[in-house]
Parts: sequence; C-alpha cells; structure tokens
Amino acid sequence: MAPNAQNRINFDDAPFSPIHKKIAVGTFMGQICDGYVLGIVGIALTYATGALELDSNWMGLIGAGALFGILFGSLLTGIIIDRIGRKSAYAFVAFFTLLLSVAQFFLSDPLHLVIVRFLLGMCVGADYTVGVSLLSEWTPEKIRTKMMSWLMAAWTFGYIISYFAGLVIATMDDLGDNGWRWIICSSALLAGLTLVIRIGSPESPSWTIAKKGTAAALSLIHTHLGPDYGLPAKEEKVESASFWRLFSPELWRNTVTSCTFFLCQVLPFFAISIFLPVVVKGLNIANPHASGMMYNGFTMVGVIIGILIADKISRRAFLLWTFYGAGAILTIMTVWQDMPATLAFVLLGAFSTVLAISIVAEWLYPPELFPTELRGSGVGLTIAASRIGAGMGTWMLPVVTEQYGVSTTLICCIASLVIGGVVCQLLAPETSPQFTAALQFQPKDKAAENKAYARN
Repeated sequence: MAPNAQNRINFDDAPFSPIHKKIAVGTFMGQICDGYVLGIVGIALTYATGALELDSNWMGLIGAGALFGILFGSLLTGIIIDRIGRKSAYAFVAFFTLLLSVAQFFLSDPLHLVIVRFLLGMCVGADYTVGVSLLSEWTPEKIRTKMMSWLMAAWTFGYIISYFAGLVIATMDDLGDNGWRWIICSSALLAGLTLVIRIGSPESPSWTIAKKGTAAALSLIHTHLGPDYGLPAKEEKVESASFWRLFSPELWRNTVTSCTFFLCQVLPFFAISIFLPVVVKGLNIANPHASGMMYNGFTMVGVIIGILIADKISRRAFLLWTFYGAGAILTIMTVWQDMPATLAFVLLGAFSTVLAISIVAEWLYPPELFPTELRGSGVGLTIAASRIGAGMGTWMLPVVTEQYGVSTTLICCIASLVIGGVVCQLLAPETSPQFTAALQFQPKDKAAENKAYARN
C-alpha cells in the first residue's frame, strides 16, 4: 500500500532509475549531436572551399550560420517551453536536426548553405535549452551537479569526434568532389539516434507542479518513479514567469552574469577551434593537422579535469581562474610569436586545456542561477547572448585574420576573456551549497535569494 502524502519520499531524492537513465541518455546524445553539428563545419569547409569557390566572407558566414541560429533558437525555445512544457520540444528538435542535416548534402549555393546552417543552429539552440532544463529538473539532487558537468563532456566529445570523422571521410577515394557533402551531412546519423532514444520521454515534474498543479505532478511522478515518491514536503509559492522578471532587481545580477560569462567563454573557443588551421599557421606552428588533433585531445582532457574539480572549488573561483588563466596563456602566445615551436605547441595545449576546463560551467552554472518558473527563459537568454560572441567570433575570424593578421584576432579573444573575468569578479553569485557562506560580496538579502534559487 502506498504511503500517505506526508510520508512519501521527495522525487528529488529518488535513486537513479530507468526514467532518469532514459532522459540522461537522450540529453547526452543530443549534446554529442549538437557538438558534432557545430564542429563538422570547420573540416567540411576545408574541402568545400574550392568546390563552392568560397572566399573568406562566405567561409565566415557558413561557419557562423549555425551559431547565429542558436541565438534565436535558444531564446524562443526558452520562452516557449516555460509556457507549454519541455516534452514536445525535446523530441521535435532531434527530428528537425535530422532533416536539416540530410538537406545539406543537396546544396551547392553558399547562400542556401548559410540558411540551412542557420536553421540547423536554431535546432541546436532549442536542444541546448530544453535538454538542460529537462535533465536538471529530473535528475536526483545528489547527483545533479555531476550529471550537468558531464553534459559538457558529451558536447565536447561530439565536437572533437567531428574533426576526426571529417578527416576519415575525406580520405575515402570514391567520394570525389562530393567529399565535403558527406562530411557536413554526417551529423544525420547522430540526430537519428537521438530521436529514437527521446521518443516517449515524459514532462518535467517541476514544470508540471508550477503549471498544472500538484495532482498532475503526483500522477507523473507515480507513473515513472512509483507510488512511494511525491512532491517536496513544503511547496513554495510560484512566482511570476514573465520573461521581463529576469531583469528585475532580484534577478538582474544573475542574468547579466549568466549571459556575460557564457558569451566571453565561447567567443575565443569557437573562433579558435573552428578555424584552428588558420590560427596555427599564423602562430608558425608546423603540421596543422597534428596541432589540431593535439588541441582537440587536450580539450577533452580539460573537460574531464573540469568535471572532477567542479564540486571541489566554488563557482566564482572556478570562473575567475579559468578566465584569467586562459587569458594569460593566450597573451604570452600573442606577444611572443617567434617562440620555439616546441614551447608554442605546449602553450597551445595548455590554453586548450584551461579553456576546456572553463566550459564545464556552461551547463552547470546557468540552471542554478534561475528559479524553476524562469529556468527555461533564463537558460535560453543565456545561450542566445552567448551566440552573439560565438557567431561574431567565427564570422569575423577569417576576415580579420586575412586583413589584419592573426595577432589582432587573438587580441580580441584575450579581451573577451578579460571582460568575462572582470564581470564575474564583480557580479557572479555563489551557488555551490558548500560555499554559500562566502557570499559577503553581495548584500545579505541577495545572498538569501541566490541560495533559494540554487535549491530550485
């Protein structure tokens, strides 16, 4: 016989069960696919330049098309899923990613490719928003931090394997001039697998509580976890879910911090990694393919390190030392461009590692900054803002490098890292439970608010 409502275990305290596994695998596969979609364009453009007669402007636009699409996809999806729920969008984005990935094979006009990459980016942005929200709201509290940290590892894995997959596909002799087409549309395989896994995924319990009431939420929890589990013992008053509340006196610091740190991290990450052969050549590092493999290998190492230390240090410390550390390394590489090749190779690996450590916070920190009723909108706005940096960096890198040299490009990346560090030092709230006592930099009432939001 099921226990009464008062004695039911909070669903947030449930052990990892099949439904948690389904959502985790579906979200992780989505992140692998998203990373692959964004990463594969760099190696594809290397082989498409001659076939499509692309100049630096077209290369920048095609490379940045998906990144600008993410801006709109994440922003719109965040608003939508806070109103209609997470469930439908969770499957639909994988379906449309599959269709658009296949469509790339049949394109020959650069403008059409930019448009499709933009639409594909909208799907990626939508997947970022709905996947992060659904996973964070279903995952048991005791493993939530680790789970959200590993989400970035999944994205990085997809981003990295796209580089190697592209090189393998390019070596197939029978592909001829269509090699770049097979490379860029290969993301369809991962999108199809993601869609299959996500079919039948349930709605978020937290969203159901806020929008449909306790009866509907209990029914959902009992269906997927069993009658022994229920709602939190004390139900909190549901606040306004208006998008504009993100800029209210209670939340504006969180909103500015979330948008700025994400934007300032992804600008150098995408600008350098997508056009890595261009950057490596400008730094006089020999063998661009070997350098690219090393850079991507250290990126994966950095993400693993970031995951392992995410719970060991405060969120603020995590953000600050990665911003300033990556900025310092890149400054040395920019100022001392005639350094020995071996040292340049080592510093490139160190920069890749520190920058990769920093991106672990991208899926971990934003969901902690916003309450449940605004989490989709807050995360969506954060991702949208970050794509301004990623898109501009990717679009302008080949153009700026061609006209002003790689040093100017790297100086822009350094400026982004420094700005991110300064903003976080001034505004970033602490959300790690074990470090919330160190919130003296905020007024006491703001410290209490952020503790409450972290619990949501």
